[in-house]
Amino acid sequence: MSKQVIHTDDAPAAVGTYSQAIKVGSTVYISGQLGLNPATMQLKDGFQAQAEQAMDNLAAIAKAAGGSLADTVKFNVSLTDLADFAVLNQVFEARLSAPYPARAAVQVAALPKGGVVEIEAILHLA
Repeated sequence: MSKQVIHTDDAPAAVGTYSQAIKVGSTVYISGQLGLNPATMQLKDGFQAQAEQAMDNLAAIAKAAGGSLADTVKFNVSLTDLADFAVLNQVFEARLSAPYPARAAVQVAALPKGGVVEIEAILHLA
């Protein structure tokens, strides 16, 4: 099976040696997204705004791959403070519906560019 690079200008450009997403067959692996505004490449202010922007970025990449957040089977979330976990749940609840995808959330010491949350996703397209 070949790998297809997924890219959209509606999400932040990769800032390193990685792709926004890679599609292999019906599976899409979306790289971790920070709360960066794709137009300015600046972080939004505060945890909730960054989490919402990260989800917007994931949604834009999912769309470019031919899917949506509803096709997500797994999210991996890195937070710099687990005290933000309740707000994270609110952001996810506002954008997703049951059955919810699998998810992991871990606290990390730091994230690139001083972000407070990074979210990656794995999608399965029917």
